[in-house]
Amino acid sequence: MLTKETREVLVTAFALFSLFFGAGNLILPPLLGNKAGDLWWLVALGFCASAVLIPIMGIMAHAKLQGTIFDFGKKVSPAFSLIYSLLIYTISISLPSPRTAAVTHEMAIQPFFDSPPLLTSIIYFALVFVFVINRSQILNILGKLLTPAIILILFLIIGTAIFSYDFTFSDTVFQNPFSDGILEGYQTFDAIGAVVVGGVIIISINLKKKDATYEEKKVLIRRSGWLAGLSLLLIYTGLIITGALMHGEFSADISRTALLSGISTKTLGNTANLFLSILVSLACFTTAVGIVTGTADFIKYRFHDSHAVYLTTAILGCILGVVMGQFNVGYIIAVALPALMFIYPITIVLILLNIVPEKFASEKVFRAVVLLTVIFSIPDFLGSIGFTEALSEVQGYIPLSGYSLGWVLPAGVAFVIVNLLHKNNPKTTPAN
Repeated sequence: MLTKETREVLVTAFALFSLFFGAGNLILPPLLGNKAGDLWWLVALGFCASAVLIPIMGIMAHAKLQGTIFDFGKKVSPAFSLIYSLLIYTISISLPSPRTAAVTHEMAIQPFFDSPPLLTSIIYFALVFVFVINRSQILNILGKLLTPAIILILFLIIGTAIFSYDFTFSDTVFQNPFSDGILEGYQTFDAIGAVVVGGVIIISINLKKKDATYEEKKVLIRRSGWLAGLSLLLIYTGLIITGALMHGEFSADISRTALLSGISTKTLGNTANLFLSILVSLACFTTAVGIVTGTADFIKYRFHDSHAVYLTTAILGCILGVVMGQFNVGYIIAVALPALMFIYPITIVLILLNIVPEKFASEKVFRAVVLLTVIFSIPDFLGSIGFTEALSEVQGYIPLSGYSLGWVLPAGVAFVIVNLLHKNNPKTTPAN
């Protein structure tokens, strides 16, 4: 018999997992493993570092802050935190939300109907808008049923592949498997999701456990976070190794969605693949509704709870969804890369700074680390939009820049130096 505390941890962990587990993320690991070949384990380490470890650290930061996304950057300055929050919501509504429509078209519509993606996108976001303005609880109930069903099918796919295929692998196509895995993990948007959905969990816990102390809520969130992270780790790693094991089954230029569908068909058959396609589409839909609703709520709050602002934001979010959602998944992923190369490093350092002890995370530390992260992310950002040759000489002087991680060492050095200066200046006290 489970204790009350254990049940609470399991329920919260499941809620966290459901919020992280966007169906669009499922299309990333199989192709990554398919290309990784014999170095699938190294690629999996990189992918899980950015798609599992950092997001779960984001939940740990929320356990400490017990606030909203705005609290992550407020030590830099309130203005910075507001700009950062707006950037996060703008990126979310412009890229991962439309990607759910593209995934739905490629997995559930295109294989069965000869209709254009624009039509799918229009109908899809028209329905999203209906649910956003009505705030129906049906999706919350549906989400609780969808996630277990998808997880069950995924474990069956992974298990069938592991026990049916010989452990022989092709050569990897990646020059830098670990860093390539990290960068592909950016495309899950899970670190961004952590700073956004963590606030949702905090509100939910506060409503259910009004008499709980700060420490009790902190322990609950931390335990739930690690349990959700372990589940994500198993699924992501399982899908990567499945893609690697089935390297000879598909053409080299296969798309992410086609590969996931192909793996499902070869392991479980056409019926299971159809069922998975329907479930993924519904899960994509709940994700899109959540993103548009969350964005509209944030903007509404900044404009004194104006319903007109909420409605306008929802309309703009759905129009953006239609415009971007008509493109194929590969194109949306390519378009997302520059934005992620800029915003992801900032998100990572904000998460890390918010989990270190207070004595190492003064306002000066926040400002110095974030400033250098922004500066040294610019070459990686420019390189992602085609200025690689022009920046080659500059990047030669920046450690790890060749791996698109040029911000890491400067951010780390800034953290150490500012803390050393603080230590040598006892008159300085960390901000609360």
